[in-house]
This record gives sequence, structure tokens and C-alpha cells, in this order.
Amino acid sequence: MITASMVKELREATGAGMMDCKKALEATNGVLEEAIDWLRENGLSKALKKASRIAADGLAYIIIEGDKAVIVEVNSETDFVAKNEEFQSLVSLIAKEILNNDVTNNEDVLALTTEEGTINELIVAKTATIGEKLSFRRFAKIEKKSNEVFGSYIHMGGRIASLILLEGANEEVAKDVSMHAAAMRPVCVTRDQVPSEDIEREREVIKEQAINEGKPADIAEKMVAGRIEKFYKEICLEEQEFVKDSDKTVGAFVKENNGSIKAMYRFEVGEGLQKRVECFAEEVMNQLNK
Repeated sequence: MITASMVKELREATGAGMMDCKKALEATNGVLEEAIDWLRENGLSKALKKASRIAADGLAYIIIEGDKAVIVEVNSETDFVAKNEEFQSLVSLIAKEILNNDVTNNEDVLALTTEEGTINELIVAKTATIGEKLSFRRFAKIEKKSNEVFGSYIHMGGRIASLILLEGANEEVAKDVSMHAAAMRPVCVTRDQVPSEDIEREREVIKEQAINEGKPADIAEKMVAGRIEKFYKEICLEEQEFVKDSDKTVGAFVKENNGSIKAMYRFEVGEGLQKRVECFAEEVMNQLNK
């Protein structure tokens, strides 16, 4: 009889998915060493060999159905795999499962059950078959009310995705704002959403710059205040110059269309991650040395 503790032990030893561990133990009558070999023989250990690699490419994707919308980022090691239909189907499936289930964090998402096992097990299996490390990075899920609309835009085949929720305005306005967000990289909607530590860090950098320029303390403080205002205008969606009309801000554009911005999500694939840089010759040598 295969027990939960046996499955747990094999999973801890190999890092393979729970269902794969159970299958391996069943196929080998519960012998741990043979089960490890079974996982290797069936290609599932390939995912483990790739566990230390950096997945900083991939796909950002949006799905909208009725009053619900989901934006996700799933990573691969290369842009080549990001264009793979099997990988794209995986991303679509993950987004669909999030849309149809109540989840609040990545752990919840990875534990969701599909016809092929959990999302985590499916990612491990696809890592083995596709041949690159794949990882689920992040998501956001929002619901709209009857007087609200979604705006979405996917740029460069999924390199950048932006999802907007507006109250009062129409879908065309929401689409324009989502395109603006994709292009101009806002990090939040309003200045009160900017983390205080980001403001303090920026303030210290600006103050140090002013001092290094030889400015007196009182002048330096005024420079800090002015540049912080500029900082807000660069990163806050409402305060950015609207790309279609630089004479007005995004907030003003939305307001003149009887709307207000309720939420904004912008995912750019790999932002903040270290990319793996490896030339073709090095890749070949690495394979030969294995």
C-alpha cells in the first residue's frame, strides 16, 4: 500500500509532482530507489535538472469573461519557447483556472486541480517535455460592477500586458488608457499608492545629487521637492501626460469622459529578473559535458 508519507518522502527527495511520485511508487511497489529511477526514466527528472536555471522570458496574458478579468505572467528561459503553442496553451489554461476559481496567492494557483493534475504538476511536466524551466510568476484578478468597464492591451505578442478598470467611462476610453499604460510604464494609479520607502529613497538620491552639485541646504531642499513632483508625474498613471494628447494628463482624459480609474495592472515579462545570457557555442559545450 502506498502511503502519504511515502509520497512525501519521494517528493522531498526528487522535487517531482505529488501525482507523479504516487505513480512512480505504484509502478515500483513502493521501493524508493526504484521510484527515483522510474521518474528519471520517464523524463520527469529533466525538470529537476533545470530547477536552478533562470526563467526570465515568457508570456504575459489577459483573459476577460463577463464581469471577471485575469492577467498573468508565466516565465520560460527563452523567447523561442514563449512562442511555442504548447507553452501558450499552458498560459491560457492557468489564466482560465484562476478566472474560474477563488485564489488569493501563487500557492493557491499552483494547487488548483486540472484534468492533468495540479497546476504545479502540469508546469513540472511541461518543463520536462518542452525542455526549459517554466515558472508561474504572478497574477491579478479583478471583478467589475455594472457601471465599470475593462480595458486591456497586449503588446509585442505578450511581452507586455496591461489591464485597466474604469468607472463611468466607456470601453473605448478604457482601451486607450490600457494602451497608454503599456507604453508609459506607470507603477501605480495615484501618488498615495507609491510606497513610502520608494519616496524616501528617491528623496535621498535627489538630495545627494543636489549636495554634490554644491547647492546650499535650503536650495537643495527646494530641488528635492520639485524633483519629487516630477517623480510622481513619471510613475503615477493619473498624472502622466496622455500619449494621445500631451496637453492633458491621463486623469484629465478619463475625467472628461465621465470616468475614474479604479485599478491598473501592467505586467512586463521578466522585469526585475536576471536573464540568462548564454551563447550558442557555450550551450553546445554544456550539453557535451553533461
